[in-house]
Amino acid sequence: MHTVTLKLVTIVTERILKDHLLRALEELGAKGYTLTKAQGEGSRGVRVSEWEGSDTKIETLVSEDVAKALVAHVAEKYFEHYAVIVYVQDAEVVRGDKYI
Repeated sequence: MHTVTLKLVTIVTERILKDHLLRALEELGAKGYTLTKAQGEGSRGVRVSEWEGSDTKIETLVSEDVAKALVAHVAEKYFEHYAVIVYVQDAEVVRGDKYI
């Protein structure tokens, strides 16, 4: 089976950032995403928006260039003031041409 190597970008953050991040994904070139509710605990402790509800986990399969742009965007806009985790993994994707 033919696969394409893409980057799986995962962003876990406060619910209040969901719409901002989904807009950024589209603007930076992501073709889609998976959104799930998330729970957890980290070093930050206090969230800006605990009343907003569960955390949000966003996953998207993208090219390496889009992955770099997404990580840079999240780091620049949100790391200082929000609870945000972003990580990138290689992913072997069937029908990978749908995502680039």
